[in-house]
Amino acid sequence: MNKDSAQEFATEWIEAWNSHDIDRILSHYADDFEMNSPVIARRVGVASGVLQGKDQIRPYWQQAFEEYPDLEFKLLQVLQGVSWMTIYYLGARGKEVAETFIFNPAGEVIRVYASYA
Repeated sequence: MNKDSAQEFATEWIEAWNSHDIDRILSHYADDFEMNSPVIARRVGVASGVLQGKDQIRPYWQQAFEEYPDLEFKLLQVLQGVSWMTIYYLGARGKEVAETFIFNPAGEVIRVYASYA
């Protein structure tokens, strides 16, 4: 991953979320990817804060669009790793969020860690 590819991914990812098109959002992820988030623990009641696979995560994200019909993300910064990157953005209600994405060799996200201010 280089700076340009990280920025390109982040821009497309933010645009996908802002489109509210769940299939476009999920196109960035491997079928069995893992999502780690304290919001999962609160909203879904999964103590570990982990959901696995598109089938579990799709309804969780659809619920977010129902709760926040005007949901819009604003990209603040992109941090690049080797096979990972972190997107720092403003999320729901203007809350600061950092999501770290781990990629497989095919360029699909296989694991995400979300952290909130």
